[in-house]
Amino acid sequence: MSVQVIQRNGKPEWAVIPYADYLQLVEQAEMLQDSLDYDQAKAAVESGEDEIIPAEVVYAILDGKSPVLAWREVRGLTQRQVAEKAGISVPYLSQLEAGKRTASVKSLSAIARVLQVTLDDLAR
Repeated sequence: MSVQVIQRNGKPEWAVIPYADYLQLVEQAEMLQDSLDYDQAKAAVESGEDEIIPAEVVYAILDGKSPVLAWREVRGLTQRQVAEKAGISVPYLSQLEAGKRTASVKSLSAIARVLQVTLDDLAR
């Protein structure tokens, strides 16, 4: 790599490099950032701070199941268990899962807490 250093008052102020070298440096910097991001995400999963969305949740939602139902099934909980812990009725939960009703933010927050997911995980 050829570098032209431009000085001001005897101190380096600018480094001029060929454009191809610049593009290579940018690509290497992006790859390094990707590696750092991966390591951070992996550490979050290993520490329990974050989790990977199970494939069965993704496929269930893509197939039209409600996110609430998909997560409830993955967590191995019954409607009654989720409803009781969330402070809502079983029929209301059933209607949410069937897409016949829209949940209030308060109810959806309670369900998210029970299922140990974020509100975003339950949004359609």
